[in-house]
Order: sequence, then C-alpha cells, then structure tokens
Amino acid sequence: MSLLRVSLIALLYAVTVQTIELPHPLSEEFIELINAKQTTWRAGRNFPLTTPMKHIKKLMGALPDENLKKLPVVTHKPEVIASLPDNFDPRDKWPNCPTLNEIRDQGSCGSCWAFGAVEAMTDRVCTYSNGTKHFHFSAEDLLSCCPICGLGCNGGMPTLAWEYWKHAGLVSGGNYNSSQGCRPYEIPPCEHHVPGNRMPCNGDQSTPKCKKTCEDGYNVNYKKDKRYGKHVYSVKSQEDHIRAELFQNGPVEAAFTVYSDLLTYKEGVYKHTQGDALGGHAIKMVGWGIEKGTKYWLIANSWNTDWGNNGFFKILRGENHCGIEGSVVAGEPLLVED
Repeated sequence: MSLLRVSLIALLYAVTVQTIELPHPLSEEFIELINAKQTTWRAGRNFPLTTPMKHIKKLMGALPDENLKKLPVVTHKPEVIASLPDNFDPRDKWPNCPTLNEIRDQGSCGSCWAFGAVEAMTDRVCTYSNGTKHFHFSAEDLLSCCPICGLGCNGGMPTLAWEYWKHAGLVSGGNYNSSQGCRPYEIPPCEHHVPGNRMPCNGDQSTPKCKKTCEDGYNVNYKKDKRYGKHVYSVKSQEDHIRAELFQNGPVEAAFTVYSDLLTYKEGVYKHTQGDALGGHAIKMVGWGIEKGTKYWLIANSWNTDWGNNGFFKILRGENHCGIEGSVVAGEPLLVED
C-alpha cells in the first residue's frame, strides 16, 4: 500500500471520527444542534451544565424486564377502538381526580420504576371509582420494601412492582417533606434543573430502609393502611389497544430507552434526533393526541415540574419509538369501602 493511500485513509478516518463526535449533552452547542436538526419539538436547558452524568444515568432505573412475558395480555374490542377520539386527556374525562395533574420527583435515585407504578395506581383508584375514591400510593414503600422488584435506587422492574401491589399491598405516602400518608418519600428533590435552590444532584443516593410502620402523627396502622391490586396485566403492544386502555381505565406505566437529547426536551412531540442511549426509564403514560400533524403520547415524568413542559412531555406515537409501546403494564385496583 502506498504512503499516499495510507495517508488518505488516515485522513478519512480522522474526518469520520470528528463528524460523529458530539458536543456534551448538557451544552448549549448540543441544544443548538438538536434544534437545527428537527422540527417537531424544541430543545432547551433543563439541567445545569455542571450536573454529573453519573446522576443523570442513575435516573434511568428501568431494568430489562423478562417478567412482562408472564403477564396476561389485555386487548380491546374493535368497536371500542373505532370509537376512540383523535385526542384524549384523562383530566377532561375524570376532572375529580387531582393526581392526574401531579408530577412527582424521584430525587437522586433510580426509582422511576416505582414512581411510574404508584402514580398510575393512584390515578386508577380514582378513575375506577369515577372520582369518588382517592388513595396516594407511597413510592417509598414500594421502593424500599419490595424484595422481588430489583435493586431499589439502582433500578427495578415495573411488572414486579405491580405484582407486589397485588400480592403484598402498598401503604399511602405523599411527596418529600409533605408529612402526608403513612410513608412519605424521604429522598429529597435535588437540583436537576435551572434555576433553583435545592441541594446539588450527585447520583449517590442509597435505597431507604424498609420500615413497616407509619410515620408519627399518622393514626392508621401500617398493615391496615395497605391497599391492593385486584388484577395485573400487560397491554398488547399496539397503538390502538394502548389508546383503548387509557381511555377506558386510566393511566398506565410504560418503559422506554432514554437518549441524551431527551434531557433537553422543552415542548412539542419528541423524536430521538441525536445522542447516546443512557438507559431504560419508566414513566406514567396518560393520554394521546395529534400536534401539527404528528401523533403523540402524553407522558408524565418524575423529574419535578421544572423539567420539560411542567414535568410532562409528548413522544412520537404509533411507531414504538424508543420502545415506548413495547412494555405497557397496568392493573385494576381492589377498591375498599371508606
């Protein structure tokens, strides 16, 4: 091989490497790159540039979940699917269910698998009772006391979170520092976002200890406070069946792959545009719609209201984008008389 040819190959390799090397995912350059490459959504700053990527990667706590295959699969009738509207927001159908508006904060802990579950469970007590019953399930109780779910703050499996709800039950619990319910969340919100006055995020949060007692001042016994699931299932991995499930029964939990461009989401319908995969993330899927001709799912995240569009985001619907339609889990609550 001639020296000239070797030099040309080396030059081509250098140019290729330089072409695929991206700016830091929290940098202004990366945000500008995303906004220049797509038109369905707008990127902006959500995280301080100084936020450790270790912390951000830990937020992705949905572990690979082989148990999904073991759950019964729910499908919906063609006539139900045919009658579904083009746009659906559950807050319109169930106006007396305030937690449909709620955005929680998982803090510096990979507890998204627990949050997506208890958020949907909480909503479903309300939707199944047509707004007459309310119970705020404790993320703390699920995160710390489920021995089969996974690794606590280092990740867990959504299907096993729902199975635990069915078989062991979960107590009530509000958000950090709320003093609400039996076991409020004890991990503080950290400074995911800009601007703010919370403690810095470091990604080093350990899983809280399982305490089978309610906090002082809550006058219900831990065991008596528990509420259970009646049935747990997955939803067929097709757009129309997921829509029918949301419309008839309320929010579900879903998991998908997060790429670094999602960190910058501000508004619009997210489509993965650029950046590396950071891990699996579980969220609460609430509704759907069409924006400027692009179909989307409406998602509630658990990174506080400072992130994204007041804590919510929209993601491309109908193409299993980032795997969002491939692992939908839900269940029916066992309603009890107050």
